[in-house]
This record gives sequence, structure tokens and C-alpha cells, in this order.
Amino acid sequence: MPTVMIPGEVRAEVEVLWDYHDLGHEPRPVDVCIGLGGHDLGVAERAAELFHRGYFPRIVFTGANAPTTLDAFPSGEAVGYRDHAVAHGVPAGAVIVEPRARNTSENLEYSRKKLAEEQIEVGSVLLVTRPYQQRRAYATCRMVWPEVEVFCASQRLPLDQYVAYIGDVTRVIDMIVGDTQRLSLYAEKGFIAQPEEEVPDRVLLAFDRLVAAGYTSRLVPEACDTVAV
Repeated sequence: MPTVMIPGEVRAEVEVLWDYHDLGHEPRPVDVCIGLGGHDLGVAERAAELFHRGYFPRIVFTGANAPTTLDAFPSGEAVGYRDHAVAHGVPAGAVIVEPRARNTSENLEYSRKKLAEEQIEVGSVLLVTRPYQQRRAYATCRMVWPEVEVFCASQRLPLDQYVAYIGDVTRVIDMIVGDTQRLSLYAEKGFIAQPEEEVPDRVLLAFDRLVAAGYTSRLVPEACDTVAV
């Protein structure tokens, strides 16, 4: 892994947001795993690991492409994740590919439709996401698919190891800040379910400090009227 380090002047704030987005769900048996597309192959690796541990019989990988994933996954994020999971020993027949979704809401809507087309009954799902995406994915599922029992999981890496795994500290911090904004903004606009509890002051303060420090590339305009990736 490349050597990358979180700048000392913002480390405390990044740690606050990193810890906040981890829901701490323990893996448990579910009807299906849904791996949400993106740039992070750790999603496919974690899904494969939990499949081999017997937590679910099938995986849906969902995602088209964002501009930042075209080079890595020319056939689409879902296909790239599927190929990676198969390379990690998951039988191809246990994987369903949903190749059209371009944001988290579509990830779940289209996966739900795909499973219905396959006549697969679903009462519980495990969302495998990037570590800092857990809260938003959970809240999106509560809005889009409220009748299922939903849990979340991500790669089990400490913050510094995750940053080294991705290899781009600024990108990771920008993404964490962007997901923090989306939690409140999208809930206000009705795109996702309202938080089950108020966002702690320490999280709001850490977010404000990171924005002031310039970690803003993944922020969305607050006047947005569509769900961004």
C-alpha cells in the first residue's frame, strides 16, 4: 500500500466523522447482500468474505459508472465488482448484476426490481458500502424499501489503513465530508429517511472545520433538487 497520511491539523475531525458513519452493525444472516457500486473494491471483497462465511446465499452488485470510475471499471461498477468477487471465490451463479444505477437511491430501487424479476423474496438485506457511506445507505433504504430489515457492513479497516488502501487521502476526506452533508441535506429534501437521532454537535463542528479547511470537492449545492451520487 502507498504511504499516505491524514494531515495532523485535521486528523481529529476526520476521526470524528469516520466513527460517526460506522453504524456498528454485526453481520447476521439475511436474504440477500447488496453491494453498492463506487470506486472502492473493498465493497466486493467484504461481500465475498461474508458470502463465504454463510451470511447470505446471493449478492446483488449495483452501479453504472461515475466519471471517476470509468477507467477502473470500463464495463460498469457492478460488473467490475462481480468480477472481483468471483476472483475471490464467489460462484458466478450467486451474483446478480444491476448495471444501471447512478446514485444510492437507484442502487436500491433497481436492485429491488431486479430481485422481484428473479422472483426472489426479500425480507432482510445487508448493504455493503464504503465505510463512510453506511448511514446514508441505511437512511436511503429506510425511505426506498421500508418493508425490509436492513443492516450495513463495510471493510473492517482502521482509518489509516483504509486511507492507505485507497491511496488518496484528500479524496477520502472529501468523500467523508460529502456524505456527512448529504445525510442532513437529503433528509431535509425528503430523499432519505430522517435521522433516528439528532446529529451530535461534535459531528457538526468537525464537518464545519473540514469544510473551512478546503475539503469541499464532494459537496453538493444545497439548492439541489435531485439525488446526487
